[in-house]
Amino acid sequence: MSASKIGIIIRREFLERVHKKSFIITTLLMPLLMPAMMVMPALIMAFSDGDDKTVLVVDQSQTVGQSLTDEGPIKFAQAPADVDWRAELRDGKAEAVLVIPPSIENSGETSVELYTDGPSSLTLESEIRGQVSDIIENHKLGQYDIQNLREIIDQVKTDVTVRNINVTDDEDKESSTILSYMLGIVLTMLLYMCLLLYGQMVMTSIIEEKGNRVLELVVSSVKPMQLMLGKICGIGLVAVTQILIWTVLIAAMSAFLLPAMLPADVMADMATYNANPAANVSTDVDMLQALSLMGNVGYILQLFGLLLLFLVGGFMLYAAIYAAIGSAVDNIQDASQLQSVVIFPIIFGIVFGMMAASDPTSSLSFWTSMIPFTSPMVMMARIPFGIPTWEIVLSLAILYLSFFAMVWVAGKIYRVGIFMYGKKPTVRELIRWINYK
Repeated sequence: MSASKIGIIIRREFLERVHKKSFIITTLLMPLLMPAMMVMPALIMAFSDGDDKTVLVVDQSQTVGQSLTDEGPIKFAQAPADVDWRAELRDGKAEAVLVIPPSIENSGETSVELYTDGPSSLTLESEIRGQVSDIIENHKLGQYDIQNLREIIDQVKTDVTVRNINVTDDEDKESSTILSYMLGIVLTMLLYMCLLLYGQMVMTSIIEEKGNRVLELVVSSVKPMQLMLGKICGIGLVAVTQILIWTVLIAAMSAFLLPAMLPADVMADMATYNANPAANVSTDVDMLQALSLMGNVGYILQLFGLLLLFLVGGFMLYAAIYAAIGSAVDNIQDASQLQSVVIFPIIFGIVFGMMAASDPTSSLSFWTSMIPFTSPMVMMARIPFGIPTWEIVLSLAILYLSFFAMVWVAGKIYRVGIFMYGKKPTVRELIRWINYK
């Protein structure tokens, strides 16, 4: 009988949310928006040149300034050494003034002065730094009596590519560290958004029903613990449904849309690379690794399957805390003060997850992927790197044991808190509620 009551609550919470237009729209658009959000910053930087900037060059060395060349929106204008460049700057005839000291080539002094009438820009400073450095290097190389020295240096300069090969008992498998890093960050952010969004949904729902005195009627026919579990499971099922839909959409795009969009020569190079990673191909190897991974439906299903396991465990853990907070207060304002207890561990999980994506085998990454409050985000950042299976199993076991314990504690608070009105409880009172029999 109790199972049927919980099932009714789960069904009501689930259907109430999946029928909303906002759920349908976000579920269908997210697989398209996530790649767009990853590519958009690069596109903006590529197509946004910025406003034209005139830089007045006061070259006291008489050798460096004349070699500066215009680059994109940055225009260099030469000026005599005795010019009143401050007046030029005030009158708006130049956006910046570059002063090159007389001894920059010989004394070892490596700084120039850039004067602006407002905030400077990183692009402008980077361009000036790069050009002045190259000019001084060329002048210093010219002091050596070696013909074509610059060409010789350019010829011997070599860029080394590091192929990351993961050695296992079964086979040696090549992987892309950059791609694993990006996947780890994306999965961590996805888990972060789900935990925060749906966890707060549990808290808000309880506060609203408590304010409307609906809970007092509901608990007359169902136990408080059953009501809390029904709410958590119902809203959690919404999150699981959304992830499952995303999995199907992304797997379908990987299996059918990606091969149809790629040119024939890239597909041929990808087939050659998959058969023999050491073979010579015309397409960039990093690009082939990314495309090969994106086209691997089995890998995508495995990745999202683990994401679901950590989502369920992490959501149940945090949703229980959110439910306890929602039952202990009467309004959103009081809840916002208490929910820092939940938000800070999630933020720490994001921070440690980004660190784990940079170094997935460090001691810090390992231990934070075992602590249940940070393990969902950190572990999802580490999984794309191919960490040992026993670490994943151990992390999941600790996470699920912790959520069972947290649900028990939250249920103790929930059964008392839903009947309390008028003031926000203290920590001592919450502990007393837990000890009630």
